[in-house]
Amino acid sequence: MQINLKNIPLFAGLPDSDLQAIVRKAVLKSYEKNAIVVTEGEFTKSLYVILSGRIKVYLDDENGKELVLDSKGPGEYFGEMVLDEGPRSASVVTTEPSTFAVIATAVFKDLLVKHPEIALIVIKNLIRMARGLDENVRSLAMLDVYGRVSRMLLDLAVEQKGMLVIPEKLTQREMANRVGTSREVINRILRDLTAGGYIRVEDKTIIINKPLPPRG
Repeated sequence: MQINLKNIPLFAGLPDSDLQAIVRKAVLKSYEKNAIVVTEGEFTKSLYVILSGRIKVYLDDENGKELVLDSKGPGEYFGEMVLDEGPRSASVVTTEPSTFAVIATAVFKDLLVKHPEIALIVIKNLIRMARGLDENVRSLAMLDVYGRVSRMLLDLAVEQKGMLVIPEKLTQREMANRVGTSREVINRILRDLTAGGYIRVEDKTIIINKPLPPRG
């Protein structure tokens, strides 16, 4: 696969000459599913642009339980926090086979200096992530388990051919980690939603048939 950054939102509006300059300094890296790309606490000096596949951003607590912060796919990026030259604030793992364009921090900094509009995009993304963390904390504090599951499903759903589809093929364990509950509880909620005709599962993909009930 060749590195093509032309359709990456982060680089929207850049002339071809600048895009090619970045491409020449970027490294193409591919990973299998469930590969650890970044480990919380380590020092690395790269920005990762996702060309294909999906990744999960998460934290591990002292008991080894995951708190999922975000999920990203093609056109998105991670690793922008290397700008402060500190350790990685979270771990990143692939949730399907993935390919990245890896850009050294020095190249990324030079890009931001030359193109302030890209710096604004990065700032907006950092703010969005911070707000997302606030919402996750609020959700965990104020919603019951069913409410958190319902919200997770709706947040992950995208419209495809007139249907609401959750493109990520999450396991029940992964869903449980995202909302702070057990796999058994997730299994019961999904089973009840399926029996009520609210969702259906096709080839491990969840499809939302109609508005989810306010309470489980």
